[in-house]
Amino acid sequence: MMNALDSAPWLLRHGDCIDVLKEIPDASIDLVYLDPPFNSGSERRGRTGLHFADRFGDIAAYRAFLAPRLQELFRVLRPTGSILVHVDWHTSHHVRLMLDEIFGSENFVNHLIWSYGLGGSGPRSFARKHDDIFLYGRTDDYWFQPPMVPARSARLRGRMKKATDVLDIASINNMAFERTGWPTQKPIALLNMLVRACCAPGGTVLDPTCGSGTTLVAAVNAQRRALGIDISAAALAIATSRLEGSAALNATADSMPRAVRSARRDRQGPEPLAQSA
Repeated sequence: MMNALDSAPWLLRHGDCIDVLKEIPDASIDLVYLDPPFNSGSERRGRTGLHFADRFGDIAAYRAFLAPRLQELFRVLRPTGSILVHVDWHTSHHVRLMLDEIFGSENFVNHLIWSYGLGGSGPRSFARKHDDIFLYGRTDDYWFQPPMVPARSARLRGRMKKATDVLDIASINNMAFERTGWPTQKPIALLNMLVRACCAPGGTVLDPTCGSGTTLVAAVNAQRRALGIDISAAALAIATSRLEGSAALNATADSMPRAVRSARRDRQGPEPLAQSA
């Protein structure tokens, strides 16, 4: 599998990542971005009928699902590699403890907050407007390049500063050109920042539940190699179309050519999905 990435910038594999990961050699990946099911207890639906059941019987079942996958991801990371695990309030406290157990609490780097603004609110709680992203190094020798963002203060107006652990990046609005119809699609701006910050140029990025392929597009745009796995054939069809058109993409969120978007829509269908984000 890894030999194929020597001659191509990206590779997609169909299947459950727990099986496909066994084909990846030890210490061969520079960055893992994992966006697993959130165990929200609901059916996740996209605009075009794509959907999957984001629910487990209980938290023990969720842990039993995630733990062996985290163990495999730990194995495939280089000593200089790192992992980003993207979850939300449903399981973040459990996932943080699992990462401590598998990667070691001493290799914790950041608890990132992705503040996206959109979303619902209820009468008996503060409005939930963020996700949690945990960054762990494989060792304390992980590679990192601090991302720079525009300064907001009057004193530093017009200058750049290092990003904080609160990432204020808008979610994908209903009219955005990059929207694919995938239920849990993340914005390209978010993955552009994470990939460039956490994977060295020329390195290999793995997304074991790649969905619509946003992580992979961000990796290819940044001249990193990209390896994606998903259990859904519909997801991989979307990701393939996006990657085939990635040469025409730039780092902005709304840059996908109309021809690519049309081709992608033609290829996707309302296939039911399972345990894939």
